[in-house]
Amino acid sequence: MIFRKRTIPDEEIMTLKEQRSMLGDQLNFAAAEAYKLLRANLTFSLPDEQKCRVVGVTSAVRGEGKSTTSINLAYTLAETGKRVLLVEADMQLAHRLAIDAAPGLSNLLAGLCREKDVVQDVGLLENMKVITSGDVPPNPSELLGSERMSTVVETLARSFDFIIFDLPPVNAVSDGLVVSRFIQGMIVVVRQDYSDRQGLSAALRQLEYMHIKVLGFVMTHSSISGGRYGRYGRYGRYGRYGQYGRYESESRETGADQERARKTGSAKSRKSKR
Repeated sequence: MIFRKRTIPDEEIMTLKEQRSMLGDQLNFAAAEAYKLLRANLTFSLPDEQKCRVVGVTSAVRGEGKSTTSINLAYTLAETGKRVLLVEADMQLAHRLAIDAAPGLSNLLAGLCREKDVVQDVGLLENMKVITSGDVPPNPSELLGSERMSTVVETLARSFDFIIFDLPPVNAVSDGLVVSRFIQGMIVVVRQDYSDRQGLSAALRQLEYMHIKVLGFVMTHSSISGGRYGRYGRYGRYGRYGQYGRYESESRETGADQERARKTGSAKSRKSKR
């Protein structure tokens, strides 16, 4: 198997200071509280504390904030003392954290190294670890859906309370969908004034087809009363909580209400003319 070395310009790699500026106690009050709400919702959604909880974070398209959400979610969980592992499973996305880019997940799944070689300390909390995506493989979907992946997740689960997978956008590539059998639920990130209903619906249909449990939605770049929550939005807000079926039914109900209103308005107009 031929890997392509991941080369990243120095200006695109986040320094530890830049990491701190968008994490934990460096966030503004509203964003920090929103992440705590996200943590609480996730904990109640997956209440079994006797085993490791494995969660995926994805979006419909790129640019919605799923990676920043994944990092902050992992950090917020680690603040409670839980052992948390963040896995960068988006192998098409450039690695940005100020740690070694390789070896990473791709190298591990290809059998080129062992688990202890890829688990890194991100330098933020002692109980928060990271596995980078590694070198760029020619076949990310095959690696992520392999039996080797199943063995890796099972092995890592023995050492952590939470494993958070930062997955590729559903509508971009199929990589994130093949991981579905290894996770207990998915969080879908939606960016305000960026995502469209058609794209989100297509993503949710794919998740439903794969029988992936959607734990909820996180809206980023959200604003309230004319004020914004900051650069990274209103993280932690669960919108239309639940499965795609509910989202779809709400859309149909809204459409039905609009149609009834249109018919009522037309009837009143005819009556007034008489």
